[in-house]
Amino acid sequence: MIRVAALFFGLSFALTPVRAANQVVIGYVDIVGDPRHENRMGFASIPLEIRGRPYEGAALAIDDGVMIGRAVGIEFQLAVARAKTPESDAFLGEVRKLRTERGARFILADAPAEVLAPVARALQGAGLLLFNVSAEDDALRGRDCAAHLLHLVPSTAMRTDALLQYIVARKWRDVLVLEGPSSRDGNFVSAFERSTRRFGAKIVAKRRFVVGSDPRDRDQNNLALLTGGVSYDVVFVADESLELARFLPYQTLSPRPVIGSAGLTAEAWHWTWDRDGGPNLSRRFRRLASRPMRGEDWAAWIGVKAIIEAVLRTRSTDFATIAATLSAGDFRFDGSKGQALSFRSWDNQLRQPIQLATQDAVIAQAPLPQFLHARENLDTLGDDRSDSMCVLSRV
Repeated sequence: MIRVAALFFGLSFALTPVRAANQVVIGYVDIVGDPRHENRMGFASIPLEIRGRPYEGAALAIDDGVMIGRAVGIEFQLAVARAKTPESDAFLGEVRKLRTERGARFILADAPAEVLAPVARALQGAGLLLFNVSAEDDALRGRDCAAHLLHLVPSTAMRTDALLQYIVARKWRDVLVLEGPSSRDGNFVSAFERSTRRFGAKIVAKRRFVVGSDPRDRDQNNLALLTGGVSYDVVFVADESLELARFLPYQTLSPRPVIGSAGLTAEAWHWTWDRDGGPNLSRRFRRLASRPMRGEDWAAWIGVKAIIEAVLRTRSTDFATIAATLSAGDFRFDGSKGQALSFRSWDNQLRQPIQLATQDAVIAQAPLPQFLHARENLDTLGDDRSDSMCVLSRV
């Protein structure tokens, strides 16, 4: 079993005990009743999407770490806390309790951006590293970035860049954009517009829709009207609710592919990925959680895995040593997606491939071979150094 764990972590050193303090506590904080992780239900209680707490991804990784930790004389623990309310003060209190009561200095934070941003500001200089598990908002990598906040989940811009690479590679350059009513829909469209400028696609029309059967909204929820009167190669839909998006494929007025919230989607992880150890990872997660692995689950898993691997490579449990290793440009690790992962120095985003998938198949993985970068091809996804609005203060 120890040999299996060693292969899982990709370790290249001998399994000899370290002499430093031998315990590393990794904290995990989320919010009770977080609606982002509840099963997505449609009209008439139709289950649209099975979700769950990303915590189970962290639990899977800690199980592997505990096994190999015994061989090298290091004890890894996962300390869990839950904020009872979705306010930033409640979340901040749980983080501080993990620090003072359990000694956790690496904290996986599962919270929306409006909670995570003020928590990160309040913890500046507190001697902690926060890991963003589930907030993909671009602002957290831009104006609200922080030196002690690392991002495991891909940004919205990374996801839309992946979609644009695919449609440009297929020469589907004219895009009809359909935007739903929520603020997340608006953010998704804004990121997509940025990506079209970056990769040279063209938005031929942008139309807003509403969900419901009110006849007064007929012009804004009738698929034929929404997708008619203009020529396009592909339809991009931003619909957090999925209530309209799930009906869009095969019902566009022109026979065209659909991307975004339905059809071809951009994911950190899709349970059908069948390479690079993906089937084993998805199978183990399903056995633990009784559901398919999703992007946020993978993010929690890779966050714990990265911390444990930094400890094992340095053979140290010193916080400063581990933190410096995680942010070092030459610290790379495997995430079962076929390319070595690392954190960007300018905004702390985890470099990673993005999987482009339908409901039951991964069609491609970005970056696509046609899109090259002078230094690191993974930096064709999301903000490159020259694009970033983030100014990290290392105080």
